[in-house]
Amino acid sequence: MKISFLLHSAYAIGGTITTTFNLAGALAERHDVEIVSVFRNRERPTFTLDPRVRLRPLVDLREEQDHPAHREPARVFPGVEGRHTEYSRLTDERIAECLAGTDAEVVIGTRPGLNVHLARQAPGHVLRVGQEHLTWDHHSPQLRTVLRRAYRGLDLLTTVTEADARAYRRGAWLPGVRVEAVPNSVPEPVLPPSDGSARLIAAAGRLVPMKDYETLIRGFAHVAAAHPDWRLRIYGRGEERDRLRALIERLGLSDHAFLMGAAVPMEAEWVKASIATASSNFEPFGMTIVEAMRCGVPVVSTDCAHGPGEIIRDGVDGRLVPVGDADAFGAALLDLVRDDERRRTMGKAALENSRRFAPETVVAHAERLLADALAAKAAGRRPPREPHAASRRLTAGGHSAHDLAYTAASRAVRTVRGWRR
Repeated sequence: MKISFLLHSAYAIGGTITTTFNLAGALAERHDVEIVSVFRNRERPTFTLDPRVRLRPLVDLREEQDHPAHREPARVFPGVEGRHTEYSRLTDERIAECLAGTDAEVVIGTRPGLNVHLARQAPGHVLRVGQEHLTWDHHSPQLRTVLRRAYRGLDLLTTVTEADARAYRRGAWLPGVRVEAVPNSVPEPVLPPSDGSARLIAAAGRLVPMKDYETLIRGFAHVAAAHPDWRLRIYGRGEERDRLRALIERLGLSDHAFLMGAAVPMEAEWVKASIATASSNFEPFGMTIVEAMRCGVPVVSTDCAHGPGEIIRDGVDGRLVPVGDADAFGAALLDLVRDDERRRTMGKAALENSRRFAPETVVAHAERLLADALAAKAAGRRPPREPHAASRRLTAGGHSAHDLAYTAASRAVRTVRGWRR
């Protein structure tokens, strides 16, 4: 197969870029693969791309930032998609030209706005595959309304968790579109796994509200009080850095908890740690969880929607605790800090259980889905309808009203519970 990925930018840092590079590299073992990056802002990508995968940008911001067409708003890329302000008439035109001229058998979009381009503009003979790296429930009601209409032009939609696949089947009503879960993949580490002996806890990810590092830091305060020889290192950059640094100082943790900045790749840092953490209040998948587990490190994570509960086996290769509960987070950390044998046993289980996210396993699943979808498209077959789906069907207006009511109820619950975000 000739496969083309359509990516926002291959030259930045982020989970979607990492997993796209991983999947593209693994597919390149047996297929002709390219990545089309809508934007380019530097000479080379930050992450290492398999040399067998071709990379080509559509808009080079180093030279075209002030292009007249780039000053006009995009019309195809949805206005309610989070990155709409970065797109323009220029990107509309370049993406349309790219899709019209593609010789790929399969084109894979990697975010909602690009999936909309793909659904509306790709030639009919191309297998149009949309990837969802966030979740259906995370999108705004307005964006869900756009996706319900546009995504009917896709042939296949993949999510990174089974929970989100079910949410799409239940809420999006996409007759004729197959919806399946394909988890992200993480290559086998080059370095030997952690031996679990270091007095070190690690976390990695953008310093943004969604990651809720405040819960982690407050939970770690319990560890520092009982075991002052343990340290916490948080890797990443973002808008919350100053606030988190102030919190560390206010809790008297300046000699125990450290904001380390970004580290690419993280493998060398994971293998130094004995415990990894993920404190998000929402996580579409959890790449850092799998990365740490593949390095033999057990993970203490919040049991947020959607990914952690499908990755971690509570009490076996890590721990799952309630979202936003710093005391529960601290207790779970202390449970592993105080028991060297349990920590090492969990680390070995994490190493073994995380192999299901190895590229060869994930790619084999993805290849089967693509081959089946290509065959079905050629034969004019439609995917089977989910049982009882018709009884749940709503009109577009009914769906929108339901989404707005759900959002209002969720906000009310967060307010009652005193959630900060």
